[in-house]
Amino acid sequence: MSKQYLSYGSADTHPTDIFSLAVTDKQILSASGSNALQVHSTTDPDFPLVQTLKAHKVGCHHVVTDAKGSRAVSVGFGGEVVIWKSQDGTWSKTKDVALGELWAVALSADGQFLAGTTQSGHIKIWDLDSNEQEIRDHETKGSFGTCIDLSADGKFIASGHENGSVYIFSTETGRMPFSLSGLVKPVRAVAFSPGGKFLAAAGDSRVILLYDTNSGEQVASLTGHAAWILSLSWSNTGEYLLSGSFDGKVKVWSIDTKSCVATHSETESAIWSATWLPKVGKSEGFATAGASRSISFYREATGG
Repeated sequence: MSKQYLSYGSADTHPTDIFSLAVTDKQILSASGSNALQVHSTTDPDFPLVQTLKAHKVGCHHVVTDAKGSRAVSVGFGGEVVIWKSQDGTWSKTKDVALGELWAVALSADGQFLAGTTQSGHIKIWDLDSNEQEIRDHETKGSFGTCIDLSADGKFIASGHENGSVYIFSTETGRMPFSLSGLVKPVRAVAFSPGGKFLAAAGDSRVILLYDTNSGEQVASLTGHAAWILSLSWSNTGEYLLSGSFDGKVKVWSIDTKSCVATHSETESAIWSATWLPKVGKSEGFATAGASRSISFYREATGG
């Protein structure tokens, strides 16, 4: 059964590629090759720019928020890491922190813990409520850590690497129950389902693999993109998976049928980031951004 999503607006602000999107219940934050983060309102149909956060000298490649939308972390191409806090929807810098050669980052749902990958393949976790104390340092086989995610319950951390490796670590024991096979080429995105039952991983192989987090077994292989897959995002219910690709296409996948139920290709430019938006009523929607230098918003077409 196919689904239809309609374009219902865009925000054009960045002078360079947008590499990362992060959402709260009322806002969307975007990071690009320019030195400022942009904050747009998602409650207004015109998606107005409500704040510009200048922080990174040579651009920013990752920005993440916690589940409450009260804390954010951004990582710049110059290696700087900035922690932000939100008070009534207004963001301010908490501090710049030196955490080493960080690349990809993820925040725990409560915003207390920051997980990050390094170019040397280490997976590290810091406690942001305790002066950024490093509490974990997981070693892998030394390949560049390109992407990372934390499960919503905080029990697991997953990382994807340049050599095609995918790892899952237990945050409680620090041990690695699974090293997952299947992706030979660089991994660009990993994402836990909301309930933590599945891990999705994708990248240069142009295939999305689904793994059962209890067994480490591969349970599905989703094909359809014609180029690198750069972004993965689960819907709030875990019924659908969103993927963005270098081929300019965004796809919605049904986890029940293991099939693509919607494809949007309004641009030939790379989609660096695609993310579901908080559900409004019965209507679900998502946002995409990339080489088009704008944020595009889509919502599900409903009858009546």
